[in-house]
Amino acid sequence: MADKRRATETSEFTAAEIGALAHLYRAEVYRSTIWRTRLDTTTNWAVVTLGVALSISFSSPGASPIPLLIVGVLILLFLVLEARRYRYFNVWRGRARWLEKHFYAPMLTDDGDLHTEQNWHNVLANDYLHPVYHIGFMTALARRVRRNYLWILAIQSLAYVGKLVIHPVPVQSFAGFVNRADIGPIPGELVLAVGAAYFLAGAGLANWVVRVDAKRARERGAKAEAMG
Repeated sequence: MADKRRATETSEFTAAEIGALAHLYRAEVYRSTIWRTRLDTTTNWAVVTLGVALSISFSSPGASPIPLLIVGVLILLFLVLEARRYRYFNVWRGRARWLEKHFYAPMLTDDGDLHTEQNWHNVLANDYLHPVYHIGFMTALARRVRRNYLWILAIQSLAYVGKLVIHPVPVQSFAGFVNRADIGPIPGELVLAVGAAYFLAGAGLANWVVRVDAKRARERGAKAEAMG
């Protein structure tokens, strides 16, 4: 079998091996689908908890805006959970995509050869023998922020600012706006500064991962040797 897998030739498989690879592909697609559903679950939790906080804070003019701040802790918790789940999802998705690109796609072309790397099956085998995450935790976290959580953070921030501006009566000055942000002995300036850093950190992560993924895409385009 080893002499059929020479790096200078396109890999050829027996009928039994092709059948096994087909079942393997189905398994990887199934696992990626299951983990994709789990990603949606944590996002839904974040949306629902933010909705509850909005309902409480805007239930009356005298209602406190503090629930909109406290819910940020839960949103960050859900984000961390989702980033962990995304790293698992990315493994299954990467393997399925690898099979699509290097096994199925060449069979569907007219000449039967996409001229992809000839050693692709060894890369896949090594991923099974020595499984590792394909991306780091910060990359996973930033991707989830860019895809979903940046919008959640934006809605939360705008809702908090809106609550301070309109309730209990429309604010008349910037100083009054800052004073409304006071939480007991904590001055409003500090609360607003932390809130701004909270949102800007999410925006910064989203911008950072766009550049990181673009760099990864260029590197993989020049020499595609890794999944994820």
